Amino acid sequence: MNEQTPHTPSRRKVLRTTAAAGTGLGIGALGSVNAEAATGTAPATPPEAATTTVPRRLGATMAGVPFTGRSTVRVGLIGLGNRGNGMIGLYLALPWVRVVAVCDPVREKAERAAAKVVAAGQPAPAVYTKGEEDYENLCARSDIDFVHVATPWDSHFPIARAAMLAGKHVGVECPVAMRLEELWSLVDLSEQTRRHCMQLENCCYGRNEMRVLRMAHAGKFGTILHGAGAYNHDLRGLMFSPTYYEGPWRRLWHTRLKGDLYPNHGFGPVANYMDINRGDRAVSISSFGTPALGLAEYREEHMPAGDPSWKETYIGSDRTISLVQTAKGRVIRLEHDVSTPHPYSRINSLGGTRGVFEDYPARIYLEPDHKDDQWADFSAYAGEFDHWLWKEHANPPGGHGGMDYIMVYRLMQCMRLGLPPDFDVYDAATWTAPVPLSHASIKAKGAPQEIPDFTRGEWRKARSGVDSVKPA
Repeated sequence: MNEQTPHTPSRRKVLRTTAAAGTGLGIGALGSVNAEAATGTAPATPPEAATTTVPRRLGATMAGVPFTGRSTVRVGLIGLGNRGNGMIGLYLALPWVRVVAVCDPVREKAERAAAKVVAAGQPAPAVYTKGEEDYENLCARSDIDFVHVATPWDSHFPIARAAMLAGKHVGVECPVAMRLEELWSLVDLSEQTRRHCMQLENCCYGRNEMRVLRMAHAGKFGTILHGAGAYNHDLRGLMFSPTYYEGPWRRLWHTRLKGDLYPNHGFGPVANYMDINRGDRAVSISSFGTPALGLAEYREEHMPAGDPSWKETYIGSDRTISLVQTAKGRVIRLEHDVSTPHPYSRINSLGGTRGVFEDYPARIYLEPDHKDDQWADFSAYAGEFDHWLWKEHANPPGGHGGMDYIMVYRLMQCMRLGLPPDFDVYDAATWTAPVPLSHASIKAKGAPQEIPDFTRGEWRKARSGVDSVKPA
């Protein structure tokens, strides 16, 4: 069932009215702002933080808006590299989901994805491989309900925009966009088209993260005071690999931005613990960065003379540390480091007046359960506080410890049953805002940057999120 209705505004009207909202942000008409993004090319200059003036709402809020229920959810996947190709099997594992179309400018990748669909017993999907913008033809199909975007970061915004304008709900891999004005545009488009635009933040569905979330909501930590999240992951070898990524696009972002390029994995779970956009709000961010030395040193040790990477000048801080303040006075610490050697960690910490949890490794200390300043076994809380999704799917398939499957299962379940999504465009914009804002703060020697209220005041209202009730 296609959800396009007579009440859905036309593409022309959305473009016109969203451009009008853009002038209130000082960003000009939508088309001119995103002309280079629509080509799939990276910006020539770093995406600076724009003014955070809140434009008037051009459509009703999307907070708490349910999907239209359907017996079968029809999916189109755009971007079939490492991430996109790895996600196909998770959709195919759900009997009420059909993969209708796949898209990638590299034909071999699209054909490999299509073969997986056929091998799973579904009809052969339509294949779109005619250039960087063939995704528009996929989005224009009338038999797609949801579009999954797993492409290089600079193309996330134009593809999400095209999907919503074509009447599709869209989920985007992290980060959802790279510029503040693009985040506002996605919010406006979601509200006008009445289509959800979601950050596909798998870490929100990690078993530990969901257990901490339920414990926080049950009051086990007392009054929440602080949290921390990170993406500390040594990616030097992958970023210089000639085959892992399709070209050097990810490494090149380190020549353009000084700040946190990938805040979502750390920010999303902690934002859920604190009910950000559901009773509290992130209001400002102050960021600090180290010198950019790691990638250049790795290149010197591992890359031959004449390699194209020798033409690159890296400015991205090897480690970025940001402090986010919330409306209730709580503090969130974010870290990002993909350029130096260290074990993987998302930190994933939460503290309150009754105790603290820290991950990597998982450990907990709560009063009155624990004493003598000794960390306790976090697994002892599994029986009481594991989320129903993890109790129902104790050994989920797929990567990242099963969180990818849990995320896909829950999103597709919400679409099938006509439930609101666990998170929405406001969460996507908030969790991604540190990308441009941390860059601006570091350039300003740590000066605080305002995080916009993308909800336009709706954050004051309590509502459900990832800590969901199991459907009947």
